[in-house]
Amino acid sequence: MPAGAFIALEGGEGAGKSTQGGLLATHLRARGREVVLTREPGGTPASEAIRAIVLSRDFEGLDPRAEALLFAAARGEHAARVIRPAVERGAVVVCDRYIDSSVAYQGYGRSLGAGPVRDLSLWATGHLLPDLTILLDVDPVVGLARLSNPDRLEAEPINYHRAVRDGFLELAANDPSRYLTLDASGDVSEIAQAIADRVDVALATVAAE
Repeated sequence: MPAGAFIALEGGEGAGKSTQGGLLATHLRARGREVVLTREPGGTPASEAIRAIVLSRDFEGLDPRAEALLFAAARGEHAARVIRPAVERGAVVVCDRYIDSSVAYQGYGRSLGAGPVRDLSLWATGHLLPDLTILLDVDPVVGLARLSNPDRLEAEPINYHRAVRDGFLELAANDPSRYLTLDASGDVSEIAQAIADRVDVALATVAAE
C-alpha cells in the first residue's frame, strides 16, 4: 500500500485553486493513486452546512471570533471524517483551503492574530497538517475581477483582501520547506506542471519516511 499524503491548495479569491486541484487530481490518478479531492469549509454534510452560514451574505457582520470558531468546527469535522481516514488508507488528499486560510482570513484579515487562530484549528484537527501546501499568489484586484457572484468574504473591501494576501505570503516565507508559492496570474498549464512536479517529489519523500 502506498503511503498516503495530504496536499493543501491555498490563496486568495480568484487564484484558481479549484482548477489546479482538479488538474492535480487528474495527474495523480493517471499514476494510479487514489485521490480524494475536497474543500474547506465543507467535505462532510455538517461542514457543508457550516459553509452555507459563513459564506452567505445573509450573515453580514458576523462576529470575527464566531466566524473563526465556525471555520474551526467545520475543519475539525472534515479532518476527522475525511482527511485523516483517507491518508491512513494510502490516498492522496487534495484540499482546497485548510488551516492557513483561517490564519490569513481571520488572523490577518480580521486582526484576530495568527497565533490564536492557528492554535484553534490545530486543536480542532488534532494537529493534522499538510505534507505540502501550494500557495497560489495573485493580486487581489486581479483575483476579485475573476468573480461573478461574490460571497460574503469575497465581497469584503479590497484592504481586507490585501491583508489576507500579506498573511499568506508571510506564512509561506516563514516555512519555505513546506510551501510551493506560485504566481497564479501565469499560464494555467505551466502552473499545473510546476505543482505536479513538486507534488511528485513530496510523495516520494513521504514514501521514503
